[in-house]
Amino acid sequence: MIERNIIEIKNKKAEYQYFLMESFTAGLVLTGTEIKSIREGRANLTDAYCTFIGNELFVRQMHISEYRFGSWLNHAAKRDRKLLLNRKELRKLQNKIKERGFTIVPTLLYVNPQGYAKLDISLARGKKFFDKRESIKAKDTRRDMERELR
Repeated sequence: MIERNIIEIKNKKAEYQYFLMESFTAGLVLTGTEIKSIREGRANLTDAYCTFIGNELFVRQMHISEYRFGSWLNHAAKRDRKLLLNRKELRKLQNKIKERGFTIVPTLLYVNPQGYAKLDISLARGKKFFDKRESIKAKDTRRDMERELR
Protein backbone atom coordinates (compact mmCIF):
# COMPACT_ATOMS: atom_id res chain seq x y z
CA MET A 1 0.00 0.00 0.00
CA ILE A 2 1.37 3.41 -1.00
CA GLU A 3 1.60 6.03 1.75
CA ARG A 4 0.46 9.46 0.48
CA ASN A 5 1.11 12.84 2.03
CA ILE A 6 -2.00 14.79 2.95
CA ILE A 7 -2.17 17.95 0.86
CA GLU A 8 -4.63 20.64 1.94
CA ILE A 9 -4.26 24.21 0.73
CA LYS A 10 -6.73 26.60 2.38
CA ASN A 11 -7.96 30.02 1.35
CA LYS A 12 -7.82 31.76 4.74
CA LYS A 13 -8.95 35.10 3.30
CA ALA A 14 -12.27 33.63 2.15
CA GLU A 15 -13.74 33.20 5.65
CA TYR A 16 -12.65 36.72 6.59
CA GLN A 17 -13.97 38.48 3.48
CA TYR A 18 -17.17 36.50 2.80
CA PHE A 19 -20.14 34.85 4.47
CA LEU A 20 -19.89 31.28 3.15
CA MET A 21 -23.43 30.07 2.41
CA GLU A 22 -23.25 26.71 0.65
CA SER A 23 -20.33 24.43 -0.18
CA PHE A 24 -19.64 22.12 -3.15
CA THR A 25 -16.77 19.78 -4.07
CA ALA A 26 -15.54 20.00 -7.65
CA GLY A 27 -12.98 18.10 -9.67
CA LEU A 28 -10.34 19.98 -11.66
CA VAL A 29 -9.16 19.53 -15.24
CA LEU A 30 -5.36 19.67 -14.88
CA THR A 31 -2.24 18.88 -16.88
CA GLY A 32 0.44 16.49 -15.64
CA THR A 33 2.82 19.13 -14.36
CA GLU A 34 0.00 20.92 -12.50
CA ILE A 35 -0.99 17.88 -10.45
CA LYS A 36 2.66 17.21 -9.64
CA SER A 37 3.06 20.76 -8.32
CA ILE A 38 -0.13 20.44 -6.25
CA ARG A 39 1.13 17.20 -4.72
CA GLU A 40 4.25 19.13 -3.67
CA GLY A 41 1.96 21.71 -2.03
CA ARG A 42 2.93 24.53 -4.39
CA ALA A 43 -0.43 26.21 -5.02
CA ASN A 44 -2.14 29.36 -3.77
CA LEU A 45 -5.88 30.16 -3.61
CA THR A 46 -5.64 33.67 -2.14
CA ASP A 47 -6.82 35.73 -5.14
CA ALA A 48 -8.78 32.95 -6.85
CA TYR A 49 -12.44 33.18 -7.83
CA CYS A 50 -14.85 31.17 -9.97
CA THR A 51 -16.78 32.37 -12.99
CA PHE A 52 -19.04 30.95 -15.67
CA ILE A 53 -17.87 30.96 -19.28
CA GLY A 54 -20.82 29.72 -21.29
CA ASN A 55 -22.37 26.95 -19.20
CA GLU A 56 -19.05 25.80 -17.74
CA LEU A 57 -17.52 26.86 -14.44
CA PHE A 58 -13.86 27.93 -14.37
CA VAL A 59 -11.54 28.92 -11.55
CA ARG A 60 -9.44 32.01 -12.33
CA GLN A 61 -6.30 33.46 -10.74
CA MET A 62 -5.48 30.21 -8.90
CA HIS A 63 -1.70 30.11 -8.79
CA ILE A 64 -0.04 26.71 -9.27
CA SER A 65 3.74 27.08 -9.41
CA GLU A 66 5.57 25.61 -12.36
CA TYR A 67 6.84 22.09 -11.79
CA ARG A 68 10.56 22.26 -11.05
CA PHE A 69 11.41 19.20 -13.16
CA GLY A 70 9.10 20.25 -15.99
CA SER A 71 10.54 20.87 -19.43
CA TRP A 72 9.13 23.06 -22.18
CA LEU A 73 5.81 21.25 -21.55
CA ASN A 74 5.39 23.09 -18.23
CA HIS A 75 2.09 24.88 -17.56
CA ALA A 76 1.26 28.58 -17.16
CA ALA A 77 1.00 29.44 -13.46
CA LYS A 78 -2.32 31.37 -13.51
CA ARG A 79 -4.31 29.88 -16.36
CA ASP A 80 -8.08 29.30 -16.18
CA ARG A 81 -8.93 25.77 -15.03
CA LYS A 82 -12.25 24.04 -15.68
CA LEU A 83 -14.23 22.73 -12.71
CA LEU A 84 -16.20 19.50 -12.91
CA LEU A 85 -19.63 19.53 -11.27
CA ASN A 86 -23.00 17.90 -11.93
CA ARG A 87 -25.32 19.75 -14.29
CA LYS A 88 -27.83 20.21 -11.45
CA GLU A 89 -25.18 21.87 -9.24
CA LEU A 90 -23.99 24.07 -12.10
CA ARG A 91 -27.54 25.26 -12.79
CA LYS A 92 -28.11 26.00 -9.11
CA LEU A 93 -24.89 28.04 -8.88
CA GLN A 94 -25.65 29.89 -12.12
CA ASN A 95 -29.07 30.96 -10.81
CA LYS A 96 -27.63 32.14 -7.48
CA ILE A 97 -24.86 34.15 -9.16
CA LYS A 98 -27.47 36.19 -11.03
CA GLU A 99 -28.64 37.56 -7.67
CA ARG A 100 -26.85 40.67 -6.53
CA GLY A 101 -23.99 40.21 -4.05
CA PHE A 102 -23.26 36.51 -4.56
CA THR A 103 -19.98 35.07 -5.82
CA ILE A 104 -18.25 31.69 -5.91
CA VAL A 105 -15.03 31.42 -3.92
CA PRO A 106 -12.60 28.47 -3.70
CA THR A 107 -11.97 27.57 -0.06
CA LEU A 108 -9.87 24.38 -0.03
CA LEU A 109 -7.69 22.52 -2.53
CA TYR A 110 -6.80 18.95 -1.61
CA VAL A 111 -5.72 15.63 -3.06
CA ASN A 112 -8.12 12.77 -2.26
CA PRO A 113 -6.93 9.22 -1.40
CA GLN A 114 -7.25 8.16 -5.07
CA GLY A 115 -4.75 10.88 -6.01
CA TYR A 116 -7.16 13.30 -7.71
CA ALA A 117 -7.11 17.03 -6.97
CA LYS A 118 -10.42 18.36 -5.63
CA LEU A 119 -11.49 21.92 -4.97
CA ASP A 120 -14.06 22.90 -2.36
CA ILE A 121 -15.95 25.96 -3.55
CA SER A 122 -18.49 28.01 -1.64
CA LEU A 123 -21.34 30.24 -2.62
CA ALA A 124 -20.51 33.46 -0.78
CA ARG A 125 -21.80 36.93 -0.03
CA GLY A 126 -19.30 39.73 0.66
CA LYS A 127 -18.90 41.11 4.18
CA LYS A 128 -19.08 44.78 5.00
CA PHE A 129 -16.34 46.46 7.04
CA PHE A 130 -18.24 46.21 10.35
CA ASP A 131 -18.87 42.48 9.75
CA LYS A 132 -15.13 41.93 9.35
CA ARG A 133 -14.50 43.80 12.59
CA GLU A 134 -17.00 41.55 14.41
CA SER A 135 -15.34 38.39 13.08
CA ILE A 136 -11.94 39.66 14.30
CA LYS A 137 -13.46 40.35 17.72
CA ALA A 138 -15.00 36.85 17.89
CA LYS A 139 -11.69 35.28 16.87
CA ASP A 140 -9.83 37.20 19.59
CA THR A 141 -12.30 36.20 22.32
CA ARG A 142 -12.14 32.56 21.22
CA ARG A 143 -8.33 32.69 21.39
CA ASP A 144 -8.46 34.27 24.88
CA MET A 145 -10.84 31.56 26.11
CA GLU A 146 -8.48 28.84 24.86
CA ARG A 147 -5.55 30.50 26.68
CA GLU A 148 -7.50 30.54 29.95
CA LEU A 149 -8.29 26.83 29.65
CA ARG A 150 -4.63 25.88 29.36
